[in-house]
Amino acid sequence: MTQSIKVALLGATGKAGQYLLQELLKEKYSVKSLIRNPETYMISHPLLEIVAGDIKDLDTARQLLKDCDVVISTIGQNKDEELISSLATLNIMKAMKESGITRYILLTGSNLEVPGDQKSAKNLAGTAWMKSTFPVIVADKQKVYEILTTSQIDWTVVRLPWIEQTNERRGLIVDLQDCPEELISTTDLADFLITQITDTTYVKKAPFVASQKNR
Repeated sequence: MTQSIKVALLGATGKAGQYLLQELLKEKYSVKSLIRNPETYMISHPLLEIVAGDIKDLDTARQLLKDCDVVISTIGQNKDEELISSLATLNIMKAMKESGITRYILLTGSNLEVPGDQKSAKNLAGTAWMKSTFPVIVADKQKVYEILTTSQIDWTVVRLPWIEQTNERRGLIVDLQDCPEELISTTDLADFLITQITDTTYVKKAPFVASQKNR
C-alpha cells in the first residue's frame, strides 16, 4: 500500500510540483507539502497535509520531514531571489538525519556537470551559456551536487531539459551521460519521480530525463 509511504514534498506550487502532487495523490501516497503562503493555497485532500514556512529555515525543514519516509524537491531558483538550492539541501539533510530518512530526490537543470558526462556539442553550448549568464545560480546548483556526493544519504539528482506543462504522456528517455531530447512533459516527469521513491537504479546518480518526441 502506497499509503504507508509518506512523502515530504517541496515545490508543490511550481511547474513540476503541481503535477507531481496530483499524481502522488492519485496513487494514494500520503504527502506533507511545504507551502510558503498556505492562506492562498486552494488544494485540499484527505492524504495531503500542509506545512507553512520556508525551507531556508531549519525548524521548518524539521517540521516538514517529521514522520516522512522520503523527500522530493522540485523547487527552482528565481533569478531575483536569494539563493536557495544549497541552503535548502543542507537544511533538508540535517532534518533527514534527525528523522532517520535516507531517500532524497531532487530536480536540477541539464547544465549540471557530473563526472562521466558526454554531452553533445549543442548541450555543451547550452551549459556554457547558462554558466556565463547565470554564474551564481549555476555554481550554487553545482554546490548541491558536491554536498550530496560527500553524504551518506540515498540521493538522486534528476537533470532536466525544458519542462512542458501538459497531462500528455509521451514515454521517458533516461540517460546518464547526455540529455537525449529538448523537452519533458510534467506528467512524464511526475511518473519518473514517483518510481524513484522505491527504485534504487539511480541512487547516488544524476540521470538526464526527457520525454520522447511525438511521432
